[in-house]
Amino acid sequence: MVSQPKPASEKSPYFDIAEKFDVELVFRPFIKVESMTAKDFRAQRVNILDYTAIVFTSRHAIDHFFTLAKELRVAIPEDMKYFCVTETIALYIQKYVQYRKRKVFFGTTGRIDDLLPTMVKHKTEKYLVPMSDVHNDAVSVLLDSKKLNHKECVMYRTVSNDFTPEEVETFDYDMLIFFSPSGIESLTKNFPDFEQGEIAIATFGPTTAKAARDAGLRLDLEAPSEKYPSMTGALQHFLLLQDD
Repeated sequence: MVSQPKPASEKSPYFDIAEKFDVELVFRPFIKVESMTAKDFRAQRVNILDYTAIVFTSRHAIDHFFTLAKELRVAIPEDMKYFCVTETIALYIQKYVQYRKRKVFFGTTGRIDDLLPTMVKHKTEKYLVPMSDVHNDAVSVLLDSKKLNHKECVMYRTVSNDFTPEEVETFDYDMLIFFSPSGIESLTKNFPDFEQGEIAIATFGPTTAKAARDAGLRLDLEAPSEKYPSMTGALQHFLLLQDD
């Protein structure tokens, strides 16, 4: 079971893995994202129009930023600049505004560190960073280190995507793959008596791995690594070892 939505493209490496190793992959998110209400957002005393640039770390952030702005009846100025951690996320902005490359900047690795040099070139901007309620201070600390003018705000919430009684009854998998600490929390919430036994657990990212260990789980696969930067690459290597 992969704790993410099913890939939209048939070219996803996950489908190649399923065919190559003759395994069944079930895509079932353990968490879901909910919008913050305008009332709750106002309680943070953040005025979107006080900022000249928005930093997006995910498509969720884009969706909830523009949805919330509409609910607040805030007209986003045409000269607003957008800084995104990947080109894919940057292109997603087209769903809401006319895309102009001179106003949209992006990194290549998906890490905020990679985007930082570009942000430093625009030192005079006032940066607003929409985030989930589940986050750490890493982004804030990083921007502080470069003396950038910034503000983080919560615009959406990550909550458990509860399993139905039927799903609980038929829960029988050889491997569970998690991508966030919230996914681990959802597992323990939905299955309070969960016993790992022979079930392999895979995690992506150090915070997810830590959450799994803190929950008393045995980790059989951790990604990314220097050799396997993606979960699909790590998973393929893991399955090759099982076949040996």
